[in-house]
Formats: sequence, structure tokens, C-alpha cells
Amino acid sequence: MSTRRLDATALQEWAHTAVTHLIARTDEINRLNVFPVADADTGTNMLFTMRAAGARTEVLREADVADVAAALAEGALQGARGNSGVILSQILRGLADAAAGAAEERSGVLADIDGPLLASALRHAVVLADASVGESVPGTIVSVLAAAAGAAEHAVNDRTDVADVVAVASDAAVIALEKTPQQLDVLAEAGVVDAGGRGLLVLLDALTATLTGHVPHRVAYEPSAIVPASADISVVAPPQFEVMYLLDDCEHEGLELIRSRLEQLGESVTIAASGTGGRYSVHVHADDAGGAVEAGLDVGTLSRIQITALTGAGGHPSGGWTRDRAVLAIVDGDGAKALFEGEGAHVLCQDADAAVSAKQLLRALVDAGAAQIMVLPNGYVAAEELVAGCTAAIGWGIDVVPVPAGSMVQGLAALAVHDAARQAVDDGYTMARAAAGARRGSVRVAEEEALTWAGTCNPGDGLGISGDEVLIVGKDVTAAGAGLIDLLLSSGGELVTVLTGAGVDPAVGVALQDHVHQHHLGAELVTYHTGHRGDALLIGVE
Repeated sequence: MSTRRLDATALQEWAHTAVTHLIARTDEINRLNVFPVADADTGTNMLFTMRAAGARTEVLREADVADVAAALAEGALQGARGNSGVILSQILRGLADAAAGAAEERSGVLADIDGPLLASALRHAVVLADASVGESVPGTIVSVLAAAAGAAEHAVNDRTDVADVVAVASDAAVIALEKTPQQLDVLAEAGVVDAGGRGLLVLLDALTATLTGHVPHRVAYEPSAIVPASADISVVAPPQFEVMYLLDDCEHEGLELIRSRLEQLGESVTIAASGTGGRYSVHVHADDAGGAVEAGLDVGTLSRIQITALTGAGGHPSGGWTRDRAVLAIVDGDGAKALFEGEGAHVLCQDADAAVSAKQLLRALVDAGAAQIMVLPNGYVAAEELVAGCTAAIGWGIDVVPVPAGSMVQGLAALAVHDAARQAVDDGYTMARAAAGARRGSVRVAEEEALTWAGTCNPGDGLGISGDEVLIVGKDVTAAGAGLIDLLLSSGGELVTVLTGAGVDPAVGVALQDHVHQHHLGAELVTYHTGHRGDALLIGVE
């Protein structure tokens, strides 16, 4: 099997692949989550932390692998969610520190991360993760990481290919993961393996996929239906709040003081360091959220404070978003992408080879990075895929509002009245009204002779369509477009929007503009070349 180097491009691709793999496994990981709090969010937290890490690399240009690794670590630290996210940031910090050290040894230039360097990075990650939690607990992600690091170090004695080292580390992680119930009673009682360790295995497998193109097959780790009869299961109320913040300007003595205070206030204390020095990510579960914040104020400067209620099984914190509300538009064509992005929407482009799936929609919702998202399907998402993708996102704490836009012209009408300052329900209602108020139709080219409601058409004729019926047959696209515009304006309207598809001559838009100017006084026509496939024209009237 051919393998590739783990250079800057591959490392960025790994971050993207890891997010995709975590999306596929998030629900499985969440169902395993019983330690340190059974809040069903480990998978979600690792997903959003990795997404924040990857987003930090998107602005890099001509960076080497050490720069990309540093960006991943910093992005993860600042965007860390939950205890698992903080530990993940330290795994990425281990990679960044090892790459930076190697680059310094090689006169500041590091082309790629080889097998021995990756093994060294994993070992350094273990040290950082141990330091962040203060006292590591056997049977957790740190245990799985330590096993992977040990196997990787042993592997470089007789093989240096980075893909081989990753494969050996992954195999060791599987063995260590399956031993976690034997190391931690709460896992054995619940009949699960450690959720964080399962997430780490996803990341390692994503790296294998990046390097080799092969995705290792893994069984789904589900909670066991059988609990040992001897298990003494007691229900202890978890702390009420998860508190996270970034801490700057803190000396070593201050770190010891804040860790001591937080351990008195609550549990699941994690303090992770930034490689740039002087910045730390602080995490704790506690009843006294104010006290947890005050502990940090006494030793440094706080920023990005997040206080989230721990809602119990099935709950998902909603903190850590880059913005409060966004609009996600599903579009077709490079011109449409530029048009909707220019109006402030986040865009998902339809794949040329396949319809938009629930998984693609979910990925786009994650990438939007907002707590509330208005979705404009624009006719490119099947109802069942739309419902499945939005339902999954809602389950992860994203407030999704699908707006019934059946065409890009309706989507533009809805986007024009979007106002993030309004309450979500008001914004969604207003956008839905605008979409419904935009009468729409399309023009396509006839491919064969056929009988329609408007008469017989021949190949090459333009067909003006509204709803599911052909209402206009014209000699060409321009004639059919003009006839359809006349029909749509028959019940009034002030603005006509025409979106031209791939291969449509710009002269068509000019001719339609002249037609409206001559025959519909008071109406205005605007044309955009979106480059969409299928219909030659999409027409909307408002």
C-alpha cells in the first residue's frame, strides 16, 4: 500500500478528515460517556475542539509542517470544549512542540513529520496530558494515549515509516481501550469503554486514512446491556456547572494555587498550557461557578469565560461558538457561492456527482460555528436528508431553523430580510414569509419532442416551468424566459431576479432586462450568473 509524507498539506488534510470521522462517530462516543460526568458530550466536545483546531490552519499560506502543527495546537486550546477537548489540545501541543524542536535542529526548516518524530510527539503529549489533569486516572484517554505512545516508540526501533508507526500506535490504542473497563469501575458498571479513548482512536484512524487512503474497520463500541450482578451502582448527583476560561499572565505558583482551589470546589480539573507561554485553558465541574471564576481572577487575567449547566445524559453544552447566529445556504454553482457568501451566508455547494446528504449537511452546520443557524435548502436537499441532518445538529446543541426556500431565488429573498439582532423565532418567521412571497419558476431546454400543457415542444425549445407544469413554450431560452416573467408579473411584483445557469449566454440576461423595461413599467430586473446546473434560468418575482 502506497503512503504519503506527513507534510504541511497532509497535516491540514488530517485535521479535516478527523472532523469528518468524528462527525460519523460522535453519537457512538457520546453514548459511552460516563466519566467523569455522564453528560453524553465527549464526542461532541472533541468534534468542536478539532474543528476549532482545523479552522486555525485555514488562513495559513505557504506554511511548513511546524507552523501547521502550532496552529492546530493554538486553535484547539482556544476552542477547547469540555475536559476531553482540553486534553485533545495537549495532544496537539505535543505534536507542535516536537515539530518545533525538530525544525530548530534542522535550521528552522521541517519538511515533514517522520515516524520517530511522531513517536516522540506522542510521548510528549502523554507528559502534557498528565500535567494538565494533575493526577491521571487509569482507564481514561490518557491511558490509551500512553499505550499508543509506548507502542510507537518501540516501532521506530525497526521501522521509521510514519504510516507504520501510526498503525502500530492505533493497534495498541485498541487494546488499551478495551482494557479500560478493567481499570475504572464506573466504566465496568456501565458496560462501556472510555469515551475519550474511543475519540483518540478515531483521530489515529483518521491519520491512517490521510496517509494511506485506507480507513481501518472498527466495531462500534456500544454500552453493554448486561451489568455485573456484583456491581454496586450508586447515583451521585454531578456538579451543576462546567466552567471553562483562558488564563493569561499566570506564574507557576499561581497555577499550583488555582489547581488547589479548583480541586476543593469541584472535580474534573484540567489546566492545559499553550506553547506560546503564559496562556492556559482551565476546566472544572463545580456547583460554585462564581467561585471557580474567582479562583482564576486571583492569579491572572481571564478571557472567553464559559459557564454551562451540566444537563445530565443527553445534554449538550452550547458554549464555545464563534458567533451567535448564522445562515447556511445550500447552493449550486461557483457564481451562486460567491453571491450568497457576499450576502453574509455560510455556503454548502452541491456536489456535482451526488445529492446533498444528511452527513454533508451536518458537517456544514458544524463548520458554520454558530449556536443558531437558519438553513436555506433552496431545493437541493431531500426532505428526509434535511430532517436527519438538522435533527442530529439539534441533538448536539445547535439551534437549527430550516427556512422553506425551494429555489435559490427564494433563498435570496429570505436572506435579504435576515436580521441576527431579532429573536430566532422572529427571524425565521420573517425569512419564511419572504421566501413564500417570492413567486418562482424556471426555464430549461427541451431535449425531445413532447406534448405539454402549453403545447408541443421540440428539441432546443425553451420551456417555462412553474410548479411542476410547463406553462410556456418558446423558440429559445430568452423567449421562454420573457413569457414566464410576463406570467409571474401578471399578479403584480416590483423586483424580478434571474439566475443564469452554466453555459447560458450573458446576452440572455440583457434581452430579458430590455423586455421588462419595455413591457413592465415600475418593475426592475436583476441578473446574476450563478453557473448552476440543470435549469438554464431560475426566475423569482417579489
